[in-house]
Amino acid sequence: MSDDVIGFSFLAESKVPVWYLKPGETIFKEGDTAKELYVIQSGKVEIRLGNRVLDTLETNDLFGEMALIDGALRSATAVAKTDVALVTMSKKDFLALVGRAPSFASTL
Repeated sequence: MSDDVIGFSFLAESKVPVWYLKPGETIFKEGDTAKELYVIQSGKVEIRLGNRVLDTLETNDLFGEMALIDGALRSATAVAKTDVALVTMSKKDFLALVGRAPSFASTL
């Protein structure tokens, strides 16, 4: 998802800390319980299922939101492909964001 609908600065406004990762570091694994979603501030993240790369996400992409919405366990593994800066957003912050910008929910 790009930030065409709402700017990244709006997402980062909640003042949550930025999480910095090196290439190869795991963000979450398939089967993990979901506690937050992620917005890529910079860098690239691979979404993997087993040895297969399903998608490569880049700056301003959002991922991990479906597990917050449907309550299911993580369906894939997310790994930093490059140096990555992530903004994490809890379910509480996510719901507050949707309340402030309902159009955000329609982009998921």
